Amino acid sequence: MAKGEQIYVMRDLAGVPGLYQHHGIDGGDDTVIHYSKAQEEAEISRTSYATFSWGNRVYPVRQSLIYTPDMVIERATSRLGERQYDLLQNNCEHFATWCTTGRSESRQLTNFGLRLDQLNLPELRRLAEGDRRTTSPEEARANFQKALGDIATAYNTTLADQQVAYKEADDWHRVAQKALGNNREDLARAALHRKVAAQKRIEMLTAQLSDLVELELDLQRNRAIAESRLELD
Repeated sequence: MAKGEQIYVMRDLAGVPGLYQHHGIDGGDDTVIHYSKAQEEAEISRTSYATFSWGNRVYPVRQSLIYTPDMVIERATSRLGERQYDLLQNNCEHFATWCTTGRSESRQLTNFGLRLDQLNLPELRRLAEGDRRTTSPEEARANFQKALGDIATAYNTTLADQQVAYKEADDWHRVAQKALGNNREDLARAALHRKVAAQKRIEMLTAQLSDLVELELDLQRNRAIAESRLELD
């Protein structure tokens, strides 16, 4: 590890080991600047390495740095004492990533997998809407086939992501129940926040699956129309 580097350690939640990453900034002097929960309310503090790691292994975050190590430390120390922790909008990773890159982001909350915006949607929708351009019959068939293949790939990937999100929602629900059973309402609230995030992801992925099905049906209909026209030409 090096001064100004973004680091993280795997933390337990409600007795479940290694459930989430806790991020911070290496202070370069055996200290870490991070959102510490040593007090009743989470606060950005400069603590010892041991306090940050809880005896667990510490990992570096591999990314391209925008600021020099000294600038990262300056940015981190400028927020010392802050008590505006929010699991979904301002968590420990949001803070550490902001210090190193200027972007308040949390990869743990980012949607992964193939998304609709990663496809060539203009081309797909053009074909689905029956837009005919001057192409040979062979090119037309190849375009439709490729579009259908892209949709199938997106559907399978999105469906897998949806299944993962369902499992995450269920896991966080069980973590919340276990935390309540241990009289840890703070951990239960955090778990429920994660459950809500998973449920929102499920809703988004379900909408994407519906869009893909509709797109495929339109594409199939217009491919049939295009084929009939090609036979008449």
